[in-house]
Amino acid sequence: MKSKGQTCSFCGRKKEEAIMLISGLEGHICDQCAEQAHQIVSKELGLEDKNGAEKTKDASIEIAALRNLPSPAEIKLHLDQYVIGQEEAKKTLAIAVYNHYKRINHKNDHHEVELEKSNVLLIGETGTGKTLLAKTLAKLLNVPFCIADATVLTEAGYVGEDVESILSRLLQVANYKPELAERGIVYLDEVDKISRKSDNPSITRDVSGEGVQQGLLKILEGTTANVAPEGGRKHPDQKYIKIDTTNILFICGGAFDGIEKIIGRRLQNQSVGFKRNDAKEINPKKLLSQISPADLKSFGLIPEIIGRLPIIASLEPLDKETLKCILTQPKNALLKQYQYLFELENVALTFEDETIDFIVELSFENKLGARGLRGVCEAILKKHMFDIPSSDRKKKSLKITRKMAEDEWNAIQNLKYA
Repeated sequence: MKSKGQTCSFCGRKKEEAIMLISGLEGHICDQCAEQAHQIVSKELGLEDKNGAEKTKDASIEIAALRNLPSPAEIKLHLDQYVIGQEEAKKTLAIAVYNHYKRINHKNDHHEVELEKSNVLLIGETGTGKTLLAKTLAKLLNVPFCIADATVLTEAGYVGEDVESILSRLLQVANYKPELAERGIVYLDEVDKISRKSDNPSITRDVSGEGVQQGLLKILEGTTANVAPEGGRKHPDQKYIKIDTTNILFICGGAFDGIEKIIGRRLQNQSVGFKRNDAKEINPKKLLSQISPADLKSFGLIPEIIGRLPIIASLEPLDKETLKCILTQPKNALLKQYQYLFELENVALTFEDETIDFIVELSFENKLGARGLRGVCEAILKKHMFDIPSSDRKKKSLKITRKMAEDEWNAIQNLKYA
C-alpha cells in the first residue's frame, strides 16, 4: 500500500504536486522529471532536429545510415547487377549521388566553402533504363524515393496538379516524416514534355509547358515549400507540412525525341567551307553524348531550369547484344521473372537460345528498348499462362522452342488483322 509521504527521488516534488508519480524498486519519479529525462536522452542520441522537435527513432537510424556512404565505384558495381550497359551514365550518376549525400553529411562543418546541390538530367530513348537507374539507386541508399510524372503538372491556378504535389508523394513514401523526406530522391519523368511550346513566351500563356518549368525552379534549387499531406489542390483552410527541398536530390529524365536533329545540325555547322568535306561522319548512336545546354534550350527548356540541372547523363540506344543481356543476365532479368512465375505453378520453364534470339529480334524491330521485351514475352507465353493454372499441378517442365514462339507470335498477329 502506497503511503502519503511519497516524493519524487529526483526533484523532491510531493505526490500531491505532481500529475503522476511512477514507482520504482527503491524510488519514485514524477511526470515532469520523466519528460525532462526523455528530452535529455533524445538530445544525446540525436533524436531531435535543429528546432528541438523530436524525431522518431526510426528516422534517426535511417538518417544515420546515410553517413556510411558507398563509394562511387561501389554504387556503380551495384547498378551493374540490375542495369546492363550505359557505363558512362552509371558513372556520372554514381558520382553525383555520392557527392550529394557527402554534401549533406558535412553541411554542419562550418567550413567557409559551401557546397551547392547538383541535380541530374538523364536523356535517352524510351526503355534504355532511366527509371531503373533511379529506382536501383534509391534502393541501395535506403532513402525515400518517388516517381513523379511531369505531364500532369500545370501552372498554379489551372486544372491539373501543382508542382508541390511531387513533394506530397515523397512525404507519403517517407511515412509523413519531413526529416526523412528532406533527404530523399525524386525522379521526375517525362520532363521533356514540359518544354516551351513556342519560341516567344509572350504570345500565349504556356500552362503546361513554360509555366511548369517556372514553378519547378525554386523546388529544384532549394526552398521551404508548403506541402498538402494528402496531395490535391491547395485551399485556405488546409493544413500544410513544411518541407525544405535543399537536400532533396532531383533526377529528371526524358526521351527528348527529336533532339538528335538539333545536335546534328549544331555539329554539322561547326565545319564550314573547305573543311566540311573533311569532317568526320557523326555516329547516330553517339549523338546524345554530344548534347549541350544550347541544344536543350533549342528543344524548349528555359535557361533557368537548365542551370539547375548541371549534370547531364545520356543513355545510349540499345543494340541486339545489349537487349539479349538485359533479357538473361541482371538479378531481376525478365526471363528469371517468368521462370519464377511458372515455378509457383510447379512448372520448370526454360528457353532455347534460338528462342531468346527471336525475342530480341522482335523487340529490336519495335524500337521500344527493354520495355519491348516484356510485350513479346507476354505474347509468346500467353497461351501457357492461361492453360497451366487449370491443368494438373504435378511437377513438370516446359521448354519454349523457336518454332513454338514463332507460332504463338504469328497467331496473335493474325488475330489482329483478321
